[in-house]
Amino acid sequence: MLSSKMTDSQLRRLVDKIGGFIAAHQLPSGAIPYYQDGVTDPWDHVECAIALDLCGMNDSAVKAYRWLAKIQNPDGSWWYTYQDGQRKEAAKDTNHSAYVATGVWLHHLVTREKRFLREMWPVVEKGIGFSLSLQQPTGEIYWSLDYKDDPWTSAPLSGSSCVYQSITSGVKIAQTLGLDRPDWEKAATKLAEAVRGQPELFDGHGDNHRGYAMNWYYPVLTGVVSGKEAGERLAEQWPEFVVDGWGCKCSLDQPWVTVAETCELAMALVGIGEIKAADTLLEWVLPLQDSDGGFWTGIRLPEEIIYPPDEKTTWTAAGVILALLADSELALTNLP
Repeated sequence: MLSSKMTDSQLRRLVDKIGGFIAAHQLPSGAIPYYQDGVTDPWDHVECAIALDLCGMNDSAVKAYRWLAKIQNPDGSWWYTYQDGQRKEAAKDTNHSAYVATGVWLHHLVTREKRFLREMWPVVEKGIGFSLSLQQPTGEIYWSLDYKDDPWTSAPLSGSSCVYQSITSGVKIAQTLGLDRPDWEKAATKLAEAVRGQPELFDGHGDNHRGYAMNWYYPVLTGVVSGKEAGERLAEQWPEFVVDGWGCKCSLDQPWVTVAETCELAMALVGIGEIKAADTLLEWVLPLQDSDGGFWTGIRLPEEIIYPPDEKTTWTAAGVILALLADSELALTNLP
């Protein structure tokens, strides 16, 4: 990314600085909270571990995954958030439980350490198993169980798309270890068909009325929707979500452009070959980097003020790293 504006060494320095911001927030346990004294949720924790791997901080990434392995619930789930090593929010999110597969597979692509892949396989297997336990006959996967293990009967489009990506990563892990998971492959196919062909299944509680950006671009970002259809999907709502010169809104009902959503949209564009448009989005958000390497979460318009005030999250920084390296030769090398 930004290939015409930045040399590899400049990109490396930028990525290292952002990675240092994330690493500075990792706790001795391996957990990576949102910010100092903040909560840790398993999905954003994995996103940060992926970023650390791409920065060459592989030992820190391993520490992050081993923390997840240690605190995984017997049913394969994790609690929605943790603080100081303890459960904070008691929901069990299917997207959270599956995403470890995406992270562990990326770690393998970067390091080629098959031993760690074997170590994490039981964690991945249980995590995906929990997610698939909430897949419905029509293909969608319910969002979560509450503290009483009652299902939340809604399947967010963004989360379901991400679960698809995680299942396919799990299949690749299994194949690398000489295992077969045809049931996972069938489940992923069924989920993808639902996302592409039955959008009404993913609006159980009227979420689509708010117009979340993630529901717009995640099917493209995760490869559920590809080719001509992917380009048409992004083009259709681009004028609604993208604010020229600033980035991507989090949702249509809020005047708030966020760095994370902008970076994820950039990655979706890279996936369909729209490199120039992706570069432009990143150019818009790079000025929101602070001196410590982190990025402000977002900016409220038209006031042009940082929002939420004073917030710089580790997962926002991770999203920037993933976007910067999405089309770079540095992305899948173990940087020295």
